[in-house]
Amino acid sequence: MKRSEARGRTRWVRFAGVLGGAFAMAALLITGLSQGALAASFTVSGGAFQVSADKLVGEGFVQYGDVDRGATDAHVVAIGAFRKATLDNFCQSVFLPKIPLVGDTTLVLTSGGPGGMAATDIIIGIASLTGDLTLTNTQIGIDASQLSKGPEAAKGRPGAFGLQADTATIGSLRQIAWSTNAQTLRLKNLSLSLRSGKNECF
Repeated sequence: MKRSEARGRTRWVRFAGVLGGAFAMAALLITGLSQGALAASFTVSGGAFQVSADKLVGEGFVQYGDVDRGATDAHVVAIGAFRKATLDNFCQSVFLPKIPLVGDTTLVLTSGGPGGMAATDIIIGIASLTGDLTLTNTQIGIDASQLSKGPEAAKGRPGAFGLQADTATIGSLRQIAWSTNAQTLRLKNLSLSLRSGKNECF
C-alpha cells in the first residue's frame, strides 16, 4: 500500500469518527428536546440562522435593542423575549458552507403541526423579522431596564427604548437570528435532516 493511500484512508476514518460523534450528540439532543427535558441555547459562530412558522403565539412579550457578542465579533440585534411561546409548523435552518469533502450543506430542524415548538423564558437575538403582528395591552417607549412582562433576564440598558405587551401573535413568521436561549424547549414531531446545497426554511 502506498503511503498516500494510507494517509487518505486515515483522513476518511477520522472524518467518519468525527461525523459519527456529531450525529450521536445530535440524536441525544433531539431526544431531550422532544421530551422537553433540556434547556436550550443556539448560537451559530460566524453566521445567522433562519426560523419560520405559520404562527407564533406568545405570552409576556418584551423587545429592546442590544448587542449580541460572539467569540470573534458582535452584532446589533433586536431582542425579542417571551415568558411562553408556541409555534405552529416550526422550522429552523443553518447554512454550513464549504464543508471539507462535502461542500455546501444545510442543517434543518422541523417540528410540524399546531404547537410543534413550545418554549418558556425564550430570548432571541433578532437580525430581521417579518410577519403579521398583533399585540395586546401594549406599552411602547418604556425604559428597557424597567421591562417587567417578559422573562426575568430580559431587560435592556437604562434609558434605552423598550416595548412590552401581555400577548403577541405573529402570523407567517420569517426570522433571521444570531442567537436563541430558552429555559425549556419542546419539539413535537421532530425531524432533523442534512440537505445538500443551500436549502433553508425560506
